Amino acid sequence: MDQSIWTQFKEALIQFLIDFGPNAIYGLLTMVIGLFAIKFIMRMLRVFLRKSQIELTLQTFIQSLGVFALYALLIFLVGRILGIEASSFLAMFGAAALAIGFALQGSLANFAGGVLILAFKPFKINDLVHINQHLGYVNQIDILYTRIKTFDGRIITLPNGQVANNDMDNRSLEPYRRVEIDLNFSFEENFDVLREIITNALEVHQGLAKSEPIEVWLIGMGDYSMKVSARCWANSEDYWAVYFDQMEAVKKALDKNNIHLAIPKRTIYQGDVAHKVEAY
Repeated sequence: MDQSIWTQFKEALIQFLIDFGPNAIYGLLTMVIGLFAIKFIMRMLRVFLRKSQIELTLQTFIQSLGVFALYALLIFLVGRILGIEASSFLAMFGAAALAIGFALQGSLANFAGGVLILAFKPFKINDLVHINQHLGYVNQIDILYTRIKTFDGRIITLPNGQVANNDMDNRSLEPYRRVEIDLNFSFEENFDVLREIITNALEVHQGLAKSEPIEVWLIGMGDYSMKVSARCWANSEDYWAVYFDQMEAVKKALDKNNIHLAIPKRTIYQGDVAHKVEAY
């Protein structure tokens, strides 16, 4: 009995090797050749991307996508050689994609956001942006996350899914930005004199955009003061330096001409007598 079982096992094994052996050898050879081919193709792709003008982040994404596609193709070819039906592969890949999709919903959203950012380029490295209440310079763009460096030296990591689906203010797209300084003056001040003093103070800065105007406007009148807006234009990369310098220049010019900003005032009536009170 034992000898009969052993004989049947050997016959079944030999028949299996006869039927399946050649395909297994072909599959193994295809796997080895395919691995070398993938390495060669990826090496050529890296050389091509390095010589191109494609952005570094997009290069990394293309390489990752290329590796995934090549390995998936190799597995499909080896499976076909071994006799696995194409429909079985489709079902397997579909089930795997569904499982991965449920497990990595957030990461897939970030991945999709990264693709949108790389494709449409709403900002690039070193742009000054305001995203999700964070203001800073773009430090790094990955396929899943964007990192910005704030003015106080912090690195903020933002998921690309949120970046792509929220408002984003890119303050480096335009060559010039307008500097606005809002001031309140007493109604007793002569507005024409104020305009001349402020304009003269603003126009001496070396970082101004010479092609853009300097303007001083009366933009409103409140209970106790007139509201004045002083405006000039600066190169986008010099905005903050110009802003702070111009603020200081206006303050010094006003002090030099003995002009003070308005102080809130209220009139309090006690019987028939009015008392003017200045609120500090």
